[in-house]
Amino acid sequence: MTVFVVDTNVAIAANCRGTHADKSCQLTCVRKLRSLVEEEELAVDDKGLIFDEYKHHLNFSGAPGVGDMFFKHVFDNQYNGNRIRRVAVTKSDDCSRGFDELPPNEFDPSDRKFLAVAVAANAVVLNATDSDWSEQRLLMEDLDVTVCELCPQHVCG
Repeated sequence: MTVFVVDTNVAIAANCRGTHADKSCQLTCVRKLRSLVEEEELAVDDKGLIFDEYKHHLNFSGAPGVGDMFFKHVFDNQYNGNRIRRVAVTKSDDCSRGFDELPPNEFDPSDRKFLAVAVAANAVVLNATDSDWSEQRLLMEDLDVTVCELCPQHVCG
């Protein structure tokens, strides 16, 4: 079974508000998050860094958007090893890396947690609107990380 790491922008786009994602992108994100909640496995870090980012953008109530529903699923199942894989990542003192799981890189420091988890869990990253993932394509190739661009019309690189 494929394991996924979900960049926050996917849930924000699925909420269909406060985003530059077009309607097609929003619908794609809604469908993917519903599928993930119903039958797929998610990876997060064991330190709660991804969860902390989610909680700054999404509602614990699970409403009104599908991104919020996804966040409630993460919250409710964060210790259910059958649905959510909590992987160990180690913050690095080397600011050029961010995490011990990563080599020195130019990747956005705020997204390094997602990348470190993808490396540690051998997971696919889901992205909607962040161009950093495609701009850093060579780093992704070096780390053997697959990025699924849900909304290629919003990314370039």
